[in-house]
Amino acid sequence: MHIQPGLETIQAMTDQWHGDRFDDGRPRVPDAVLEELRTATIEQVWQVLWDAGYEHQFEGDWLVTHPGRRLVGRAVTAQFLPRRPDLDDVMVETANREGRPTRSDNQNWLVVESLVDGDVMVVDIFGKIYEGTVIGDQLGTAIDSKTKAGAVIHGGIRDLEGITSLSNSVVYYRGTDPTPIRKVTLAGLNIPVRIGGATAMPGDVVLGTPAGVLFIPPHLAEEAAQQGAATRRRDLFAKGRLAEGRYSTSQIDVEIWAEDIEIDYLSWSSAQG
Repeated sequence: MHIQPGLETIQAMTDQWHGDRFDDGRPRVPDAVLEELRTATIEQVWQVLWDAGYEHQFEGDWLVTHPGRRLVGRAVTAQFLPRRPDLDDVMVETANREGRPTRSDNQNWLVVESLVDGDVMVVDIFGKIYEGTVIGDQLGTAIDSKTKAGAVIHGGIRDLEGITSLSNSVVYYRGTDPTPIRKVTLAGLNIPVRIGGATAMPGDVVLGTPAGVLFIPPHLAEEAAQQGAATRRRDLFAKGRLAEGRYSTSQIDVEIWAEDIEIDYLSWSSAQG
């Protein structure tokens, strides 16, 4: 048994990705794609996922440490279960054998220590808040310095004031409590996890906006970024023409514009450069 799946297992789970990978096997979506997605909205990119059959990738209704800051990065996933002594003993023994010194009550640091620049820590701790605080301001500081991105925690955090003072990262979470994390067992790193109604996989591109969090499969990330940019451009044109009163909402708010509006858009788009 291992704390996380082996290289071949992660590659098999994400076999539709044909680009670069990290040493642990996670897909490494290019930085340029992440940057393009940084200005996208959920609504501008989700259709690509939906049309490809990925209908369970979005989760909303979060608390956010930095509401005006966007979250974009590559997922490192982790799952915690209610503590079961026999499983807990195995996981602690495994972690120590792999050179990750740990105890029953500090397994959350294993997730943080696995992070690199551009990663987003995605944690399923079954919505637990009391004694389910995955990070406080110390681990939050480590995430901030390591990733420059942040975390999505389907559970609790503590030391909210300290975490909100961090300069680089943003954390999506379910609630706060002063208690430390207790009575849970790390079931695995970089495994498929459930975040509310969404499924997240290692290497997914995490897009966090005021609307919520979208987990974008790596092999769809570039298409989603391109579609987002195209939709953003058309939205800008449409809202401008509506503000000018040139077209009515019934002319603009349709799937396919009339030929004269499409010609107008192409002319406008060309002038924008």
